[in-house]
Amino acid sequence: MLVIDDFLDNPDKLIRSACETAFTPGHGLFPGHRASAPKAYTDTLEMALPGLLTEVFGTQPQDIKQVESSYSLVTQPPATLHPLQRIPHFDSPNPRELASIYFLCNQHSPDYSGTAFYRHRSTGFEYVDQQRLKPYMTALETDAKKLGAPPADYIHGDTEMFEQIDIFEAVFNRILIYRCTSLHSGVIDKDFNFSLNPEQARLSINSFLVS
Repeated sequence: MLVIDDFLDNPDKLIRSACETAFTPGHGLFPGHRASAPKAYTDTLEMALPGLLTEVFGTQPQDIKQVESSYSLVTQPPATLHPLQRIPHFDSPNPRELASIYFLCNQHSPDYSGTAFYRHRSTGFEYVDQQRLKPYMTALETDAKKLGAPPADYIHGDTEMFEQIDIFEAVFNRILIYRCTSLHSGVIDKDFNFSLNPEQARLSINSFLVS
């Protein structure tokens, strides 16, 4: 895990940009709305990160061939969640791929929690790569038969299926970078505000650093 605080000199510009951007429902299992992030943000990642990524993850500067970044707002109420949205997820089974979340919320008050990482109890997996993918999916099916479907809610801490192993707060102007194979979930509390207003919502920029 790479954590960088005070990442950008002027993050307010990105908030203003988000307020002028049209958000649409996210694809796949993302529980909310997304919009393309400014190219200047992607350019910043490509310029600033290669040396740190080499130090922390062992990548090489030329490994970062493509960066995809999106503004993200969690807007989906718990009652509407698909069963797979109620448990931690991984972004890709490729351990070379890295993901990041950049927090643009909590500038004035700490209302939104961050991102938590998990271990699957029955397999002991903290990450899922291509070799682990089939046994992990089989284990989830076994869990569902034994324990039933997870409740219609975002995961909070330890459950019968998963153990929370770490949590990183949603500090304004903080970026988290981690392997796409890691099991993780946003921390969506009981009193969460599912607003579509970027100035009031859990606004973040999520990026995939494809190596």
